[in-house]
Amino acid sequence: MADLRINLAGIESPNPFWLASAPPTNSGYQVQRAFEAGWGGAVWKTLGDPILNVTSRFAAINFNGKRVAGFNNIELITDRPLDVNLKEIYETKKKFPHHAVIASLMVEPQQKKWHEIVKRVEDSGVDGLELNFGCPHGMAERGMGSASGQVPSLVERQTYWVKEVAKTPVIVKLTPNITDITATAEAAANGGADAISMINTINSLMGVDLDTWNPIPHVAGKGAHGGYCGPAVKPIALNMVAECARHPLINVPISGIGGISTWQDAVEFMLMGATGVQVCTAAMHHGFRIVEDMLDGLNNYLDNMGIASISGIIGKAVPKYSDWGDLDLNYNIAARINPDVCINCNKCYIACEDTSHQCIERLTDSTGKSFLKVRQEDCVGCNLCSIVCPVDGAIDMIELPRELQPMTWNDRQAVLHAAACKVDITK
Repeated sequence: MADLRINLAGIESPNPFWLASAPPTNSGYQVQRAFEAGWGGAVWKTLGDPILNVTSRFAAINFNGKRVAGFNNIELITDRPLDVNLKEIYETKKKFPHHAVIASLMVEPQQKKWHEIVKRVEDSGVDGLELNFGCPHGMAERGMGSASGQVPSLVERQTYWVKEVAKTPVIVKLTPNITDITATAEAAANGGADAISMINTINSLMGVDLDTWNPIPHVAGKGAHGGYCGPAVKPIALNMVAECARHPLINVPISGIGGISTWQDAVEFMLMGATGVQVCTAAMHHGFRIVEDMLDGLNNYLDNMGIASISGIIGKAVPKYSDWGDLDLNYNIAARINPDVCINCNKCYIACEDTSHQCIERLTDSTGKSFLKVRQEDCVGCNLCSIVCPVDGAIDMIELPRELQPMTWNDRQAVLHAAACKVDITK
């Protein structure tokens, strides 16, 4: 069995699967149940001045028969007294000393407020702190959450304030509701953050009821923007993790969050630079025991790959992630249809004919049976036909023999610039 233990900025955990700060970590009862099920750590639901929540507060997108493809909430931070939470944190850590217990914190952007809550929370025995600079609703309207997280100078300043008094590692949780997340990630690192976590939820409106015209969810007929998460946000989160992992000035560990539902999702995040992952929506959808499949799957994957520990995969795909200008313009692939597997549904033909490059033909063999064939010389290798095909193995994307040497857009521009300047770039 592979070694699944991780160390995130000094925070040790028996495995990389943590529950994110959210409804599943609202109480000691829940967190202790999660640890009994196999979760390696938990980020406690955000602590601060208790608030009043509304009902209703959740909504979901179902797609093609799949329930909860995306999830939305307008719930705020804890509505339980701070003293109660701290007592339960202390009891949980005492009962599970080898599991990671992280306190998520959110207060107004005032140095004194941050100093006060950090000191009180650390006295409960937490292993680390996560600063919530990402919540896009409710708290942002009060100058907290993503209102702070969208301003690099505020991220840096508040992180610095926390580090002035914190004795445990400090993780900064970043908002995706920003043009360039590396700007705030770099600010967190400059402020002294020991690690960053991402992403928090994405600003969203889940829908509108066509009969009542009420937003979904609604509170007495009125709705508000909320935070979007679940499987649908995974590509967005994975990109942001990768961008921070490859940034030369962001040299802190990453806790990956966003749409992680399976061990495969977790491995992708770790390959793209995350030391560990946090899960919320999948646990809310399926319960705490989903971690059993995640642990078994990750163990089997590492064993099959001949990798002894989690550290053997962290960041290994980051060097393969680059800018568009660094991609090889002379690399070519083309689609190939396997007639023995193809069911002649014509979805690839329609997609290519209507919306791509018209390179799939309908032909008839000597027996009068129709079949589909790709004109390789016209195929641009866009992948669309293989994406819409409903049958695995019916369409393969084949690498073509190389005719030209690798050349990127940046290489091409350098050659053109040299030619314009009449410079011999070979010297």
